[in-house]
Amino acid sequence: MKKILIIQNKRIGDVLISSVIANNYKAKYPDSEVHLMAYDFTHGVIQNNPNIDKIISINEKELKKFKNLIKTINLVRNEKYDVIFDPYSKLQSRLICKFGGALQTVGHKSRKKIGNLGYYTHPVGILESKSHICGKAIEDRIHLLKQVDTFETIDYEPKIFLTKEEEQFKVPERYQDKKIIMLGVLGSTPQKSMPYEYIAQIIDHIANTFDCYMLFNYAPNQKVEADKIYALCQNKSNIILDVYAPSIRDFAVLMNQCAVLVSNEGGTVHIAKAINKPTFTLFSPYVNKDDWSSFEDGTFHKSVHLLDFLPNAISELSYEQNKEIEKNPLEMYLKLTPEMIIPELDSFLKEHLK
Repeated sequence: MKKILIIQNKRIGDVLISSVIANNYKAKYPDSEVHLMAYDFTHGVIQNNPNIDKIISINEKELKKFKNLIKTINLVRNEKYDVIFDPYSKLQSRLICKFGGALQTVGHKSRKKIGNLGYYTHPVGILESKSHICGKAIEDRIHLLKQVDTFETIDYEPKIFLTKEEEQFKVPERYQDKKIIMLGVLGSTPQKSMPYEYIAQIIDHIANTFDCYMLFNYAPNQKVEADKIYALCQNKSNIILDVYAPSIRDFAVLMNQCAVLVSNEGGTVHIAKAINKPTFTLFSPYVNKDDWSSFEDGTFHKSVHLLDFLPNAISELSYEQNKEIEKNPLEMYLKLTPEMIIPELDSFLKEHLK
């Protein structure tokens, strides 16, 4: 029986899509033992996954402390893993791979000139482009998986496994007479959040055009910012404020009761896709759409990006130049106007709210 570890020390969406490694490995080797190491705030997307035997919780700030990193490395050594997969390839996870004692370690080569430095037995380059509708971020993870074995069939779709009780959850009866749109009004970071006045204009358009309820989604620490967007809305009549998902697991349960998701790009989009809900995604200009626009067919899953409308708005940029735009994408964001977005959104909502 093989024992494997997947380290994904990043955000919610990254953890969810990395679970495809566990799903595919367990499908081929049902007797294997699969562990997934992830930040404590991300566990909601992998709870109840039958392909993950153990979730190892880590704290983002604590892992940066050298003594805690050493403790984590020792914990990993004591588990005696056969294989460690490191999809994000961060310094801490690279060190865990280098000193964790596994027979095989698989991770991405550094984009910087420092090279592999012996972190992995199987250093792998990031794929240059996507070749599958799942998007390059998922393809990169499957590419890691294929370094240690052959897999004749691959399931590219991340899944969230709700319990029977979670599937039976219902929104309050007063909101059951119309379909509900879940609105991801903010991205996971300010750089992934569309300008507030633009979001408010889009919300007003939905309220004036479609007979539905709208439910705001945001992280608990984003309430003040979400309230600013609400204040900018002119038509508030069908916005639900008294139903809220305080945790990422609660969001998945609540999303299961909604008709569609309209959202800034982020982990919530991946969650909606993992429970088979239609999604309309607003991409930040600095995000590479090919990496993260998973399973988009233009109908069930659809997205908009500045480059869809202005292909030359951002010329070919180096990794470093793209990072500079990431720090302050507002100038580029302002070019992606509601007037561009609304026709695309209308065709999507007409299809899924009819």
